[in-house]
Amino acid sequence: MRWGRLGDRLHRAALLLAVLTAVLGGLAIAGLTWWLLWWAFGAKAETPNQVDLTKIALAVAAVVGGAVVLVVAYRRQWDLERGRFADLFGAASRQLGDTDVAVRIAGVYALAGVADEFSAPSRRQQCIDVLCGYLRLPYEPGDGANHLVSRSESIEEGGAKVERVYRLRQDDGEVRRTIVRVLGARVRRGADASWSGYVFNLEGAVLEQADFRHAVFAGPSTSFTRATFLGPTWFDNAAFLGPHITFRAATFRDGTTSFERAEFGTTRPDKAAPWDSGIMFDDVRFESSVSFEQATFRGPRTSFTGTKFLGPRTSFVETKFRADRTSFEKATLDGEHITFNTAEVSGTHLSFAGAQFYATTTTFDEAKLGTPVRLRGKGTREIDFRRAEFHGALTFARTTLAGRMTEFSEADFFGDISFAHARFNANEVRFDSPKAWVGTRFDWDDNPVRKPTNVKPNPWPPTPTDGKR
Repeated sequence: MRWGRLGDRLHRAALLLAVLTAVLGGLAIAGLTWWLLWWAFGAKAETPNQVDLTKIALAVAAVVGGAVVLVVAYRRQWDLERGRFADLFGAASRQLGDTDVAVRIAGVYALAGVADEFSAPSRRQQCIDVLCGYLRLPYEPGDGANHLVSRSESIEEGGAKVERVYRLRQDDGEVRRTIVRVLGARVRRGADASWSGYVFNLEGAVLEQADFRHAVFAGPSTSFTRATFLGPTWFDNAAFLGPHITFRAATFRDGTTSFERAEFGTTRPDKAAPWDSGIMFDDVRFESSVSFEQATFRGPRTSFTGTKFLGPRTSFVETKFRADRTSFEKATLDGEHITFNTAEVSGTHLSFAGAQFYATTTTFDEAKLGTPVRLRGKGTREIDFRRAEFHGALTFARTTLAGRMTEFSEADFFGDISFAHARFNANEVRFDSPKAWVGTRFDWDDNPVRKPTNVKPNPWPPTPTDGKR
């Protein structure tokens, strides 16, 4: 009761302040108008009679009264809108907590409708937060895909059997897939009520058959940290334009994943962006095939540090890495086939340091790794494959290695690794102190004199640190 009275007092105080502001503003406008007329027409000051004073007073009163009426009407309408939003938002939120799956699905659409109707950023963000929050709730796909409302199991505790009962949300998978469809429709290009510019926090969420094709995420932050994507997942032609995009430690499994023709980052740098801005795929697990074909990465950095590509096929064909720094450090590239064919890297740094190339076949054919160094330090400074492990079959056929320095030092070459027809255009390319040197092939193997002078070490071939050749 005390808080209610305090709220009423604050509300009346705010209304009184608005009215006083309107009165003072009206008087100021009236005074300014009179002064402008006097200045423009050169009116002479004369002693006003009683009739003139009455007219002036009535005019001022009319202006002030009109301003007060407008302020009171606006505040009344604002209060009505706020109350209406609270009622609709509360009713839709309660539906999301219902035990009946049909009521929860209706609540999803009701809450989306509230967000569409009330376009004030804070109110729409509130609705988005509730929908994303539902997806972050604990969820087991096996339990959530059926009509059961409870599950029991018997366990041994202290030598005695104990039965535990777990409450389940009936058919929760249907509700979650509905939320994903609603979110996808609102961030898609051409949406009637676009949610693209808002924050999406889906940390730890479980997303089944997520379809975000042609989506635009342009808000301050879009987070899929530790999210689990189940079944086929589509981000084709999506645009991630916000300063902070992260999929850190997410898992993709039970279906192919596609980021084909997706756009990451923007060409316009944001000086106010946070220190950790950029595109983050660090520690992600791709347990099924994934494609980034013809995708474009921009911005301060793109990071796949520690990412595990474990599906049958991983494709970066025609991908353009234009971020200032691109990292695949300590990434695991496994499966049947990994391809970077015709990919282009034009940033200052590209790093595969410590990466593990364990796929049956890995190809960089016709890729352009780096750009020539130009005036004032422009161009690629370093291509870094130090301490990488090259196992299986791997080719750099017609690959361009450019920039100031390309490093393969301390790498482990053990397999069928071909640099035939590679273009060593960097100022310096180093293969010093390899861990192993087995199965490597170069164009000058039959005639070391043909080796380019910028390829080190000399003499050639390099001496492996474990003595194997």
